[in-house]
Order: sequence, then structure tokens, then C-alpha cells
Amino acid sequence: MGDRPPKSGNLRHSEPESRYCRNRISNGKTNGHTNGATGHINGNGTSTLPGLDASKLTITRADPTARAVPDEVAACAGNETICTDHMITVSWNAATGWATPELKPYGPLSLLPTASVLHYATECFEGLKAYRGHDGGLRLFRPDLNAKRMLMSTLRISLPGFSPAELEKLILTLMAVDGPKWLPRSRPGSYLYLRPAVIGTQPQLGVQAPKEALLFITASFMPRMDAPVGGMRLHTNPEDMIRAWVGGFGYAKVGANYGPSLLATNEARSRGFGQILWLYGPEGYCTEAGASNFFVVWRTREGALEMVTAPLDDKLILDGVTRRSVVELARERLKGEVEVVERKYTIDEVIEADKEGRLIESFAAGTAFFICPVSQIRHREHDIHIPMAKGESGQYTAKIKGWMTDIMYGNEQHPWGVVVEEQQ
Repeated sequence: MGDRPPKSGNLRHSEPESRYCRNRISNGKTNGHTNGATGHINGNGTSTLPGLDASKLTITRADPTARAVPDEVAACAGNETICTDHMITVSWNAATGWATPELKPYGPLSLLPTASVLHYATECFEGLKAYRGHDGGLRLFRPDLNAKRMLMSTLRISLPGFSPAELEKLILTLMAVDGPKWLPRSRPGSYLYLRPAVIGTQPQLGVQAPKEALLFITASFMPRMDAPVGGMRLHTNPEDMIRAWVGGFGYAKVGANYGPSLLATNEARSRGFGQILWLYGPEGYCTEAGASNFFVVWRTREGALEMVTAPLDDKLILDGVTRRSVVELARERLKGEVEVVERKYTIDEVIEADKEGRLIESFAAGTAFFICPVSQIRHREHDIHIPMAKGESGQYTAKIKGWMTDIMYGNEQHPWGVVVEEQQ
């Protein structure tokens, strides 16, 4: 008990605080209660309570022989998510700030029935993966972006702020401890799913910003979903359901975005479709495929080749890490061949492109589904059948997926692949 943490890995992408967090501190503003890097700000706009500090992490180790590591198929076959030996927890209180982070054996959390999260959806989370490379290395993919986005989500629902760099260090430390056992070098090409989350824990009923919260991080197995047989089949949402709206919180990764979408998703699956293509407004703007960002590749009527995806400026959709990486890689490596366009576009435009033979391919992009080719969209009475080379994927989908896979698994040494300094 009380061990100091191992070196947390390469943090070359991290910043002490995101621009958003710095602005919140300098302006001395709050989002319903005290916020900012520490979760508490005085009248002068400076922090007065302890912030999240990864250097204070204490470690209580689990018995390394108590649990064997299952194979990937067996781990993903049941109804329970199988997590690694340890988790990280850090509590926060409005009167005392962030407490000492703990890395300890994985196990239940203790909440009273009146905890804020159970009644008012004061909860946000992130999702990223750790990859065992073909070169033997263990990597995370752009974890700085996940940490910064989680701060944004946290502040959106009046939970305490923190320094994203400190969260990133905690994530890397969990993998430094559990990675060698749960992602052994004997399993190159495998991965674990990491889930940081913040929940409101104040045990008091009443619609208010919670004065107590808990940050926790787990690592688990997750099934591979990027290559469904025949491609992903999408059904557009029912006319009386939408997933997100302008002025809402679709851009934040909060649980309230997901639960209400399950009814439409289950109905689509009962008809043989995998996910919902969420449309917005009377125009039918294409937004997201399930909980993933959505891309189409088509030719304009003038013959130009475009890769099109919904924009971020109206805060309707999530700024996905995979989405951002797709856009950046495509602009860099397909320059002069494909123009990447971020704009509003409608389902009618997709139907027209299909009818006129201009629709080339489509894919969804996200952490869980990675880069997943789309083969069909059903919208009302229309069926759009999307080409897939050799029945597996479009050529640009395959190229981008290949580039990102190489970065994640160490076939290409790239700044986005952050190496974990493992504790052996």
C-alpha cells in the first residue's frame, strides 16, 4: 500500500490545461457551481483547493494470481464486461477539492440511493483503447484528446473540473500496471477498452449541481465490431425521435445521450439493421450512425471526389477522436485525390447521389466501431445500397482504416501513438 506510481508514459501531446479550462479559470465563471481545473474558484478567479494530482497516486495491488486472463472471445461472450485487476478512483468535494487518487483492486462502488447520478444524470464518460503492438509496444491513441473532451463534458453538466494532463497520467498509469498481464506481448494485435467516468455522488435529492463527485477509470475487454458480415446496415430514425438537438448536449459525452436512443436502435435491430442513422430537422440532415460519426464518399455533379461528414460548429454531434483523426489523415494523405468536406448535408442528397451513380462508399467512425464500412441505408421507402469493394469495404475506408491500424499497433511510428512505459 502507498506505493508511488510507475512512470506514466509519453505525455508529449499533453498540456497543463485545455484552452477551455484556462478560460473558465481566468474568467472566474462557473457552470452552476464552482468549476475549473480544481473544481473550486474564488472571487479572484484563482484556485483555492487541491486539484487533480496524479503524482499523489497511491497503489494497493490485487493478488496477481487471483484471476486468470481469459481469451478475447470468451471474455466478450457473456453478459458482463470483464475488467482488469485494478481501477483508479478519485473523490471530489466542493469544500475540500480533489482527494488523493487511488489505484486499487477492481470492485464495486458504494453509492447511497439518493446519489445525484441516479436521479439527475450527473454523469459523463470517455472511451479509448490500449493496443498491444506488433512491435511489442503498448500504446494509447491520442489520449490527450479524450482527456480534454472529458473536461468539456464534465463542465457541461456541472461536475468538477480538472487538469486534462493529470487525467491522462492516471490513464497511462493504470495501463502501466495492468497492461503487461492483460495485454501480454504474446497477443500482438489485441486491445483493451478504457473507460474514465465522473459521476455526481452527493446523497441529496433536489435538482442542483452536486457538491460531491467521483472520478473512476476501468479497463476491460470489448468485442470487435468494425467488420460486420456484409457491412453495417443503417435505418434512419423514426420521425418522432431525434438523438440530439442544437442547443442541447449532443457534443458532450454524457449518459443522457445514449439511454433514450436505445428504443429506436432496438426497433431497427428487430428489422435486421445494426444501427440508426440519426437525421436532424425537417431537412433531414445526416448526423451520426448510432453513437459513431458518419461519412460518405461521393462524386459531385461536376465530377470532384468528396469525403463528406457533418460539421462541429453547431455542437450537434460529438467531436470524435476517430472522426478528427480520419479528417486529418485524409486531408494529409489523400490531398489532390479526395476533398474532405465538413458541412451539413441531407439524406435526400445521399439518395440523389445513389440514384445518379455518384455514391462511392460510406463508413462510421468511432472508438467502439473503429472504422466500419456501411453497406445499406433504409430511409422511409428508399433503400440505398452502398458499394463495398470485394464485399468487405470501400477502397478509401480500407486505406484510412489501414493507416490508423498501423499507428495504433506500432507498424508506423507516429506521434498519435503514445507509448506506455510498462511496469514489469
